[in-house]
Amino acid sequence: MSATRWYPTDLLLTVEHAERVLAEGPDSELARLLAGAGLSALGGLFASAEFAEGLDELFDGLSQYPWQPLVDTDDVVEFSPLGTVVLDDRRPGNTLRGLLLGWATGNEVVVRGDRQEFWAALTGLLREAGFPLPPSRTLAPGTDVPGGHPVLVPDLLPSEDWAEEALYAAAGTEGVPVLRIRVDAAGRAGTGGPFAGEVLRLDCRSGWAGALQHRSYLRGTRLSDARGADTVQEDGRIAARLRYLVERARRTPYYRDLPRIDGRADLQRLPVLEKSALEQHSLPAARGLCSGDRPSGEVLRSGATTGPPRYIVYSRTDWDNMVREAVPLFYALGVRPGDRLINSLFGGGLYGGLITSSSELSRMPVEAYSTAQMITADDVLMLTRSFSANVILGQPALLLPVLRDAKAREPGLRIEKVLYGGTPMTESDKRWLREELGTEVVASVLAANDGAQLGYQCGDLAGTLHHLCDDYNLIEVVDEQGRPVPEGEPGELLVTSMQKFEGPLIRYRIGDLGRIFPHECGCGVRGRVLEYLGRSDGQIKVKGRTVLYGEIMAELARFEVSQLQVEIDSRGGRERVTVRTESPGTLDPDELRDHLKGCFEVLGDHHSFDESLDVFEFTVECHPEGGLPRNAVSGKIKTVIDLRLR
Repeated sequence: MSATRWYPTDLLLTVEHAERVLAEGPDSELARLLAGAGLSALGGLFASAEFAEGLDELFDGLSQYPWQPLVDTDDVVEFSPLGTVVLDDRRPGNTLRGLLLGWATGNEVVVRGDRQEFWAALTGLLREAGFPLPPSRTLAPGTDVPGGHPVLVPDLLPSEDWAEEALYAAAGTEGVPVLRIRVDAAGRAGTGGPFAGEVLRLDCRSGWAGALQHRSYLRGTRLSDARGADTVQEDGRIAARLRYLVERARRTPYYRDLPRIDGRADLQRLPVLEKSALEQHSLPAARGLCSGDRPSGEVLRSGATTGPPRYIVYSRTDWDNMVREAVPLFYALGVRPGDRLINSLFGGGLYGGLITSSSELSRMPVEAYSTAQMITADDVLMLTRSFSANVILGQPALLLPVLRDAKAREPGLRIEKVLYGGTPMTESDKRWLREELGTEVVASVLAANDGAQLGYQCGDLAGTLHHLCDDYNLIEVVDEQGRPVPEGEPGELLVTSMQKFEGPLIRYRIGDLGRIFPHECGCGVRGRVLEYLGRSDGQIKVKGRTVLYGEIMAELARFEVSQLQVEIDSRGGRERVTVRTESPGTLDPDELRDHLKGCFEVLGDHHSFDESLDVFEFTVECHPEGGLPRNAVSGKIKTVIDLRLR
């Protein structure tokens, strides 16, 4: 097998280019070539949308190529080409189908026949689109091809009304199989004609196309293992995903003028997508980020914790990709076949936490109980007693108060695994879970409604470290001007959603801070990890100086604070900072205030103005767990409220 791996998405971009060229009229070089050979009808095979759907079925995930993650286990199947596919050019329609499917599966294609000049010219024109394609050759009939794999492409069984019937026999001859398509009296097959792209989609479902590649079952190999070990091909793999994303994005009015890119290094040539632009050009405000494809998926909305809600459109393919990528992630978090999982993520009002997780869990060999945010201690106790539930998934601001209530009612309560997302969990809360509930796995998934999962924790990562999902969401760390920062340095996070094509997100500033560095993890995964540093709006600026929300939270860890909110206000020339905490125990506000004043000079009484002026006030409020208001949609607590900005 060649050391070079070819990607079916590059072939799809080539087919899409040919489709556009042919749609422009009969004067293009491609149209003239087909017409000159009396084969204009072959142009109908260049139908990229149908072909894309067919290839997605053939590989059970076009965007995961060359692997297929298996939902019932944590293993993968790996696809690889045969090597060289040999086509005997008996009928040009069959030959073109064989050429396209042979290339899609990464093979060199050899065409033997009397139309050598035509096929050489056609493949030459296809290569002019500029996307990487496997090799191809033309040879005289009967020429020996050492190591080649002869392939018989099945004839179609068409209606007698089809004018192009001469290109396809009505029945197989010379041992050639038949692909039967039922047509109506007018000779229509589906929505097109005999050479419509639906033929290639049917081919993708048939045995002959599947036989163009090897399928290797990699028992004991996780998707993350396969990708982590793919170091030689990693740059090419990411480059192919980016090429496909950008070309698909150029279908939208907002991105139509994007330059073509060849790889990861070219990302910096593309503009940063700010939230204001996303809101301005997305539904319901506008259709600038709509591709024009037929509606086929799901629409979600953000929780609007830090601004107005955003509506996020997922096509059916986008949704399938999210599910395919999430199942291996759940396994990495510690979920195992046979687990019984309580899903308390928020749902309703188009919010996506419950919807997405339910779709993902429904594919897995687990039993799930979706309570959403309506979960109570009674639910936890009933499900653990009656159904032996051993895993719970939720958002810490909701989950911890409910679990503490359930523990108070039933001291023997045990929860084996606690999976959480939405906001970080404090180390004191993790310790309580392990000591009081006997929890063995406490793991976080980092996700956003805009682009789904960003990273995850395995059992060997602690704190706010997360493995990244670069094949799904490629993350950059940049400064305020969008320039990359050195490896390991903190900065703002930009997300490029590699497998979301409706409402594409390219270099989207999600409003979070972090730093990224390479890491060989004890779980066996090699690659980049993200240290999540919180919201980029989590800066408390008072008296001309700055303290970070995360720094305050870290200092309050010794007091077992579960949730923290900081409010800044300014009235009559006085700046006021109010720190509000939640804790399972009773805290002394004065003790916390004195501690924070000692830790952070900016929160103390000193300032750079006349000492007689009263320009600053700092107070602490201590609330019981669950005492701070939650966002009605996402269940999150607004961490930093700056009333000076209103």
